Amino acid sequence: MAEEFLDSNIDTDELYEHHRIVADKGQALIRIDKFLMDRLPNVSRNKLQEAISSESIQVNNKPVKSSYKVKPFDIITVTLPDPPRDTEIVPENIPLTIIYEDEELLLVNKPAGMVVHPAYSNWSGTLVNALTYYLQNLPTSRNGEGRPGLVHRIDKDTSGLLVIAKTDYAMTYLARQFFDHSIERTYYALVWGVPKKETGTIVGHIGRSAKDRKIMAVYPEGDYGKHAVTHYKVLQSFQYVSLVQCNLETGRTHQIRAHMKHIGHPLFNDATYGGDQIVYGSRTSSFKAFVENAFKLIPRQALHAKSLGFKHPVKKEFMQFNSDLPEDFIAALDKWSLYKS
Repeated sequence: MAEEFLDSNIDTDELYEHHRIVADKGQALIRIDKFLMDRLPNVSRNKLQEAISSESIQVNNKPVKSSYKVKPFDIITVTLPDPPRDTEIVPENIPLTIIYEDEELLLVNKPAGMVVHPAYSNWSGTLVNALTYYLQNLPTSRNGEGRPGLVHRIDKDTSGLLVIAKTDYAMTYLARQFFDHSIERTYYALVWGVPKKETGTIVGHIGRSAKDRKIMAVYPEGDYGKHAVTHYKVLQSFQYVSLVQCNLETGRTHQIRAHMKHIGHPLFNDATYGGDQIVYGSRTSSFKAFVENAFKLIPRQALHAKSLGFKHPVKKEFMQFNSDLPEDFIAALDKWSLYKS
């Protein structure tokens, strides 16, 4: 489990600093950028200006301009990207599948088995190592050092789409969308069993399991865990497994894996959440052999980040990107489509 580091132990929603400041009753009128320079000494004026431009700084729940004068009792919220601060990242010439790129951002299709960010036991061969090498010679790099903007993550053994910010402004603009849950994220999952309802919504707080701190568990609404919402739709059923579309409303650690396990349909071959055992079907030797062969076709949890939609930082238009299912996922689907009990 160490190699997966629980999605780096960071929710998508937690990749950003979030400040809430209430102006004093005796607050003198002062420009908001100057006001925040005093309150947030570690944040540069340029970063604040970019946050204001991307509407990541709001007063009383409304975006403002740099010239706005802070008034007594104003409630100011600030959302800023807060990428992990790990050891030095070594650029590595690792092939990337880039499906879109412009001056502000790029979309990559991450293969299963690749860790997103360097961490304990995975200091090399990660997506960030590859991106750092790829970006170092681009005009957007600083002092010859490319520093990719990691906006969100997916598990090591989950394949699919990730958006990478190439500029500070794009990082801040995209960060706001993830924080506001306005990003559209669609995943395809092969799960055990066939849900009773073809479409549904799973709502339940997600937090570390009290029994096993290495995994996440679902808890009722309350003080423990964090609010999480997953919408699902059954696309195809194969008697004992189903292809399910999942749309994330929130971005919690292992959200889909924990939520589907919670409703009795763990992801196929997800060893962490019990999907590497026969959950539905007979216990005959022939069925066991069939399932084992299917496991060999997709030796990981059957989860793929299929599509991603967001508002472009500069063009301000909504962009939607889609990806094909990887070969191992297709092979597992094909095998189950031919199964006859």
